[in-house]
Amino acid sequence: MRVRGLLVSLFAIGMAAAGPAATPDLPKLLEEVRVKHRLPALACAVVRSNVVVAQAVVGVRKAGDPTPATLADVWHHGSLTKSMTATLAALLVEDGKIAWTDTLADVFPAAAPKMDPAWRSVTLEQLLGHRGGAPDPAWLEEKGLWAGFWKAPGPPRGQRRWLREAVTALPPQHGPDTVHVYSNTGYILAGAMLEERAGKPWEDLVTERVFGPLGMRSAGFGAPGSPGALDQPWGHTLSWPLRNLQPVAPGPLADNPPGLGPAGTVHCSLPDLTTYLMAHVSGELGRPTPLGLPTAAWRKLHTALALQAYALGWGVVRRSWSGGDALNHTGSNTLWFSNAWLAPRRDFAVVVLTNVGGDAAAKATDEVAAQVIAGWLR
Repeated sequence: MRVRGLLVSLFAIGMAAAGPAATPDLPKLLEEVRVKHRLPALACAVVRSNVVVAQAVVGVRKAGDPTPATLADVWHHGSLTKSMTATLAALLVEDGKIAWTDTLADVFPAAAPKMDPAWRSVTLEQLLGHRGGAPDPAWLEEKGLWAGFWKAPGPPRGQRRWLREAVTALPPQHGPDTVHVYSNTGYILAGAMLEERAGKPWEDLVTERVFGPLGMRSAGFGAPGSPGALDQPWGHTLSWPLRNLQPVAPGPLADNPPGLGPAGTVHCSLPDLTTYLMAHVSGELGRPTPLGLPTAAWRKLHTALALQAYALGWGVVRRSWSGGDALNHTGSNTLWFSNAWLAPRRDFAVVVLTNVGGDAAAKATDEVAAQVIAGWLR
């Protein structure tokens, strides 16, 4: 199978808790929702006051096989990777290796003459906030660049270089800083800027600076699991109209091209992802974290840019239950689905995961999150 497309995060911003309710029996809730939406597996973790107060996994690693999914299993998180790239950027800004206002021309001076002039002034912050004029998936398809990205040779950093050169040689899809357009390409360009200034591939940087300090030993890139084995959950498609689950074996075609890394290739276990989310809540509240970022840096990551509901790697919405801004992001490579909600002012986070993509996964994860929020934040 060839996984196509650069999935735009769904941001279930209409979801809200339905009022006071009993704290849910998490395994029971997950199983009910999993069966209702015909998912292979479903997982959830709930955090209050920097403590995991509930976590559970139900279902199987692969449809048609009885091997159960477990808490130690690894899940693909798609666009949740974007907040990790933005967090890495904040760390490098604190180190003085790059500035939020550094432009593509600043970071790649030798390539600047070959860039369309409109690209030269695009900043790191604009790319991370989806305001840099970077294209949406349809534009890449139209120009033949998505197919070219799949074929680009070399390691992931080389693939990113190919896409950067190909994209910036053409006029941006939109005028930089004129409109918010969700763009995986923008994050690929931002990741290329970070690795150029730090002198290492993005994969090494995010491992050393984010995963390592947080103890995220399960974190890696691409489809989890070993080819030909069932040592981790497999991703699935849900075919129509019969809604049959189709498992997709681990391998190069079970994910987007590796060069897409900064926009969405990270995998890790539920406990490790929860640790990462707890760092964002703690950082916003001024508590120390293993990453060592100052409170101001965390708050910059979480503050929406002007005239939009997106910060740097996070959607920002106001909810009655959140006590202030809530942060949300979903992620999928079309075979998995992750959905994270953070309410820093309530010292709360919930994340829901499944190993299938599509609308059923989006609805199921929102349903679980809504019931958890109603129960734990009543």
